[in-house]
Amino acid sequence: MRFQLLGPLSITDGRDIVVLPPSKPTALLAALLIRPGSVVSTEHLRDVVWGEDQPATAKAALQSCVLRLRRIFAKYGIEDQAVVAVAGGYRMSAGPETLDLLHFRQLVESAGTSGDDSGLYTLRRALALWQGPLLANVPSDLLHRDEVPRLAEERLRVLERVCDIELEHGRCRETLVDLWEVTRVYPGHERFAEQLMLALYRTGRQTEALAEYRRVKTYLRDELGVDPRAGLQRLELAILRGDDLGGPAAGRASVTLAPLPDAGPGGPASEDGPAPCAEDMAPGSGWPDEATAGTAPLPTVPCFTGRAREVASLVALLTADQESGRAPVAVLSGAPGIGKTALALHTAHTVAAHYPGGCVLLPLTRPDGTALPVREATERLRRSLPPPATGRGRTLLILDDVVHPDQVRALLTANAGGAAIVTSRMGLAALVATHGGLVHRLGAMEPGESYDLLTAVLGRERVEAEPAAAHLLATVCGRHPLALRIAAARLLTRPRLPLADCADWLRRDLPGRLTLADDPRMSVPLTLDEALERLPPALAEAHLRLGATAPDPLTTGRAADALGIPEETAEEVMERLLDAGLLEEGRPGAFWMHDLLRAHARRATAPRPGHASALLRPPRREEIPSAAALR
Repeated sequence: MRFQLLGPLSITDGRDIVVLPPSKPTALLAALLIRPGSVVSTEHLRDVVWGEDQPATAKAALQSCVLRLRRIFAKYGIEDQAVVAVAGGYRMSAGPETLDLLHFRQLVESAGTSGDDSGLYTLRRALALWQGPLLANVPSDLLHRDEVPRLAEERLRVLERVCDIELEHGRCRETLVDLWEVTRVYPGHERFAEQLMLALYRTGRQTEALAEYRRVKTYLRDELGVDPRAGLQRLELAILRGDDLGGPAAGRASVTLAPLPDAGPGGPASEDGPAPCAEDMAPGSGWPDEATAGTAPLPTVPCFTGRAREVASLVALLTADQESGRAPVAVLSGAPGIGKTALALHTAHTVAAHYPGGCVLLPLTRPDGTALPVREATERLRRSLPPPATGRGRTLLILDDVVHPDQVRALLTANAGGAAIVTSRMGLAALVATHGGLVHRLGAMEPGESYDLLTAVLGRERVEAEPAAAHLLATVCGRHPLALRIAAARLLTRPRLPLADCADWLRRDLPGRLTLADDPRMSVPLTLDEALERLPPALAEAHLRLGATAPDPLTTGRAADALGIPEETAEEVMERLLDAGLLEEGRPGAFWMHDLLRAHARRATAPRPGHASALLRPPRREEIPSAAALR
């Protein structure tokens, strides 16, 4: 279990999050976690919990509050996180693996003074641990007065450093998003204002840079009665003179990356394993000028292996002479986490030289799983494409995680003359019908590909020391790319753990153990939960029933029996689940479900102690989904 202090105080097991209610035990827990491993005096704890309205029997009241907190721990099965009474107060031990504040500080320390991409990535991971208003559910005036500003300052120092590194690397457009937000939350913070002015000026937006100076100058005079510091005034003068204040480094790959929602620590919220770095994902603003458009490096997929047939056909399509005049389109579909985005990015790297206009990565799904509206997607693409006047040539689009064909058609029209790789969990048959193109439905990796992936990540020496265990581990993971990468990441952090032991540990709780606590997006259960949340509730429930009760091969008859519905409705259910990437088709009329999806369905429908699972009993008549409910 893990405590989350950097936001509303909560407890998580990596899958579920419990936000604690505003209460005196919650305030007590916050006071102990802010000083992990240290003795917090009883006087301070009483001030935190009761402020000036302390009860007459303050000592007994504090002991009662500690007892209530211990009962909360017992309720959530975390009795090992002990609140220890010591002379003069109480102490609660924690480490980076159990408290996000310590994990944040560990990451910041590990980044050191490095200004390279590795250090920047680590700092971005640290910032991603902050999850909303600090201690919003903690009812303590003392903590909000004394501790919240101090903790917030730690975050601001790291964000300032991140923006400095991005500006040094010429990633002015990428850092604008962070700077717009922080300067509005902290309008008098002159260093952030200076960074924002510099980023705006370097991207050709002199007027907006000067307007930002006027904004902060007005604020400082009205609120504090002072003028901006000398460095900010000199920057304004340099902008007025049109001085050369530096710009993006020249000679980088010609690739433009469109905004990625909620990039977070590991880069974009890709379902397909390790994702591009977050610093390459932030949105730009306005039309890029010729000097700066397309200078961000294209994200890479570490240790990409397999999919040789798909890569070869994609490369052939995207590098062929387009004599027909129709822009080439490739559609990559398949189950959540199966590697669609990774394949698209790897292919884009391979063919980059054929697209002088660069590559635009445009996610078409928001973090909550809703589709990006067509108008908003078109506007993001317009801002990301190089202006026609530059004559830079064809652009390759990666339209990632498409929910509906209508999202894509307008974007293909906007990029007439270019090419596109479309990734989606859906089959997008309507898009293929109108635009043609190459179609690849990705499934589990081949045994040899899975073995090669583990070798690439873990190293040949370690894998070849246990070749049978490596194949067993791949089988336990269902040869599923996201699952394999999560398992490999666990093994990398535990170099003495045998592969066979890891495989045995994982299969005792699939897919629950295929998750990484320090990055919730690297989680098979959460990825599958999110996929079901996109479906109509009746269809999601049908998937869980089938996965938990109906054996492979799944036929229409078996589905009808398991769901208690007519065969014609069962056929529609199967088709819908197939199109959503949650079933695979075998022989005509027969389907099968990936082992991880079955394990997830069994886990989701398993009765909790003292509770019967509603999904495992025969459905009542009123629960039988109609065809309309499935839409």
